[in-house]
Order: sequence, then structure tokens, then C-alpha cells
Amino acid sequence: MPADTWFVTGASSGLGRALCERLLARGHRVAATARDPQTLTDLAPADARQWWTGRLDVTDHDQLRRCVDDAFAALGRIDVVVSNAGYGLFGAAEEVTDEQIDRQLRTNLVGPIQLARAVLPHLRAQGGGRIVQISSAAGQVALPNMSIYHASKWGVEGFFDSLGTEVAGFGIGVTIVEPGSAPTGFAARSRETGPALAAYAETPAGRARRAIEDGTVRQPGDVGLMAEAIIDSAAGEPAPRRLALGSDAYMIIRKSLRDRLSRLEAQQEQARSTDAAARNVA
Repeated sequence: MPADTWFVTGASSGLGRALCERLLARGHRVAATARDPQTLTDLAPADARQWWTGRLDVTDHDQLRRCVDDAFAALGRIDVVVSNAGYGLFGAAEEVTDEQIDRQLRTNLVGPIQLARAVLPHLRAQGGGRIVQISSAAGQVALPNMSIYHASKWGVEGFFDSLGTEVAGFGIGVTIVEPGSAPTGFAARSRETGPALAAYAETPAGRARRAIEDGTVRQPGDVGLMAEAIIDSAAGEPAPRRLALGSDAYMIIRKSLRDRLSRLEAQQEQARSTDAAARNVA
């Protein structure tokens, strides 16, 4: 794959940082963004031409648009935009606060939507490009203790699935990445938890909360290998619509889809019975 220019949000830690490290090692140019650009200083390569940084909080839409415009103005062309910034909110729906819900959706759902809206005019003007949205296996499954996080990820998957059909004619590919668990700090540093309610202590939500807090959640993924797979996927044509990463992601997504298909197929006759044509038959 020839050297391209990548724009990465949430580049200070986890998957975003791993992507920047490996992109630079491969000779790509990187526009790395973070709420505090000072956290990116140690990533800077010897060749300054490979590197651009910007301050970006995806919940600040004016700042987001300025950052995107500045990056395209400075670099001339950006081939791949990686929307990675996000965090996990854990707790049963009753346990999280109104403010926590609002912040989760502003960051994980509205932020990526607004980032896409900001970059699309630039990508159309240059004749194409790629948008890579980092979702999660949680965008395809539903587990207790994560209802608001699931809402953000299922929402973002619906948006980018539709977006892919809207912009394909402009030469813009869209890929939704669905990683499983990996030691990225997501379940520690990059997490928020609602105040516990005693009523949920012995429920599936309460048990899931304890597993996360105790650090006993299995994390089979390797964040570096995930970053390599994402970079490799950008060379594929057409863009893969979804990219599951990690054996746990593959297994739980596969089970969820099979279960949903089975339940849907059991409703086939009932679904047909509500067509207008069924009234005439009756």
C-alpha cells in the first residue's frame, strides 16, 4: 500500500495511539488529534513532514470543524479518516445519571456523526477517500450493564451503514470496525460507571459490573495487531463494510446474528399475515 495521509481522533491512548505508531512506522503521514495535544508529543517522528497534531474534543462541534478544516488545509489531502474517540459507560439503565447519558451519546454517537459531516465536503472535493469508524462488538450484541453504551454503538453503526450507501458514488468508502476486548485501557482509564443500586447487585447487570471492576473480563485481543488489520483494510477495494477484530468479537457477533435470524424466521408467517393482501385472502 502506498504512503497515504491518515486523520485519527482519540490518538493519545489505546487503539488510536497504536494506529499512529504503526502508520508512522509504515511511512504514512498522520494527522493525530486529542483533547490535549501535549499527550501526543512522544509520538512525533524524526521526519516532521509525517506529522500534524490538532486539539479536538469531538463534543465541541465548532472546534471539530475548525480542526478538520485546518488539517486538510495543512496537508492538502487526507486519504483515511479514523473516528476513534470514545469511551465506555457502564451501569444498568437505572444506575447511570442523566448527565452521564448525555455525555456518552455526545461523545460516542453525535461526535462521529459530526466528524463525518465535517470531512465529507473535503473528501468529495478531492475525489474520494475512506472513513473508518471504530465501533465495537457491542454494536452487534446486547449485554447487561452496558445499555447506554450499546445505544451509542448500535446508533453509530446504523448511521455509518446508511452513510456508506450515500457516499459510495463519490468514491468514499466507509468501514465500521468492531473490535472485541483488548488491553487498551477501555475498561479502566477510559471508562465511566454509574452509581450502583442495591436492587441490581445480584442481577446480570450487577455481576457484569463486578467482573469489570475486578478486572476479570477476558481480553484476548492484541491492540497492535488490531491496528495493523485496520491499516491493511484501507487498501481493500471496495471498502469492507464491517471488520470484526478478535476471536471474542467474531464469536459473540456470530451468535447474536444467528439468534436474531432464528427469531426473525420464526415470525415469517405472522409478518406476512399483516400485509394488505392477506385481508383479501381472508
